[in-house]
Amino acid sequence: MQGQNYLGIYISRDTATVVCLAEEGSQVKVAGCFTVAVEQQQESNLQGIANLIAQKCAERGLKFAETSVALDCAMFMQHSIHSEFGDIRKITQTIRFDTEEALSTDITNVAIAFKVDSTDANGSKLTVFSAEKQTLSDVLGALQSSNLDPVAVEPDVNCLARFLCRNAALAEDTHPLFALMSGRNGYFLVPLSSWQKEKSVPPMNMRTFLLRAAKDKMELLSRQVPVTAALLGAKELVNRLEVFDSAGSIDPGRIREKTGLEAEILDLAGPAGVTPQELVDCPDTVDFAIAFGAALSHLEKPQSMNFRNDFMPYQGRKMRLQKTVKFLSAAIVIVLIALGTYGFINVLQVSKYRSRLREKFEKEYSAVMFGQKMPGRFKQAGDNLRTAFRRTKEIEEGRLGAGGEEAIAAKLTGVLQALNKCAASTDLSIESVTITGRSISIAGNTSNRQNTLKVFNAFKETDFNVAQQRLSSEAGRDAFEVTVEVKK
Repeated sequence: MQGQNYLGIYISRDTATVVCLAEEGSQVKVAGCFTVAVEQQQESNLQGIANLIAQKCAERGLKFAETSVALDCAMFMQHSIHSEFGDIRKITQTIRFDTEEALSTDITNVAIAFKVDSTDANGSKLTVFSAEKQTLSDVLGALQSSNLDPVAVEPDVNCLARFLCRNAALAEDTHPLFALMSGRNGYFLVPLSSWQKEKSVPPMNMRTFLLRAAKDKMELLSRQVPVTAALLGAKELVNRLEVFDSAGSIDPGRIREKTGLEAEILDLAGPAGVTPQELVDCPDTVDFAIAFGAALSHLEKPQSMNFRNDFMPYQGRKMRLQKTVKFLSAAIVIVLIALGTYGFINVLQVSKYRSRLREKFEKEYSAVMFGQKMPGRFKQAGDNLRTAFRRTKEIEEGRLGAGGEEAIAAKLTGVLQALNKCAASTDLSIESVTITGRSISIAGNTSNRQNTLKVFNAFKETDFNVAQQRLSSEAGRDAFEVTVEVKK
């Protein structure tokens, strides 16, 4: 789908006019337009119209991101309502109560759309449009069954006002009354003073009425102009008529004679950027303008004139978002399951490899360590192997002396001989003996310092040199730590 294309549908009970707009920056271009109709008045007319719209769009290759609908004025009613509030949120919350009170009738089965005409200290003047919920349900159901779910359903006169705001250019000192007549309906619109500054929201007072084919449009127009100007409450005096009749039966000169106002035929096609050839499939130019204005509704957000705000709110984006979230959630769950399975398999493989490695290592450890059983932790086993390796290297390098273990035993024998010489006379108590490749460390205590010195002399007399010594007193005893080395 092309996000810059929008479809506008002006629908009645037996006809529909469709305009597809392509948005190019701040400009819009008509990508296609056509009118469809059903001949007989039947309950299934709306479904037939929806099917024809979908068929025509497919045949013409019209692609669009959103659809908006303009509802024919024969399918809704217009009211002037006063609200005590000026804040749009409060107006929205109370509009149904105000409308029900003003109309003195139950509006349970009625959908409401409104616009604020003016606001002062006493509240707001509103133009309220009401449509039967069943009518809206029929329209939406028919369109949705043809994959045309409209974002907005608005009164046709509001869409026409939006079209005029975008395409009609008037001088600043001009206060016109737009009078447009299609084959079925008449539309009177009076712009407010700020209408040229606000292009997205149509600041116009509006009035619609149904036409009869036999009615004299010239006579109708001359009679309705002053009445409409008064009803719509134009603040500035209307000084100009902008007139358009799809049938081409309006004479500006005669209108000027009957109303005393300057009158001019309004050009609808030119400002919209379409040629007569492009309007061949749209015989009623007013209907084209209404559908054009409906397609522009995406520019106006939020849309207070949208019947769908009050009945069957649009869920298209929400549903698409929910489907996307569900799809992503399912995809994430699948990915997590796959990663978990992969990780679990890896753990099993590592555990299996670890078991095989331990079984092999236990055999090799026992062989190296002279039958000792391997400790439970690999780290402890590694430390034991490193100690054994270091001792082996010391033996190979001669640091443990010739004979290896025999040399250590000889050193220990010498130490014991030295200690035996003085043990009885010095009240000697030995706490520990540590033998390394080069030295022997003895920790113990005697009854006094003199006896400790006798112990040191015993070492010297037994082929040992006293390398280091540390003396201290503990609990009435003379403690010592001495390191001796074999004399070379």
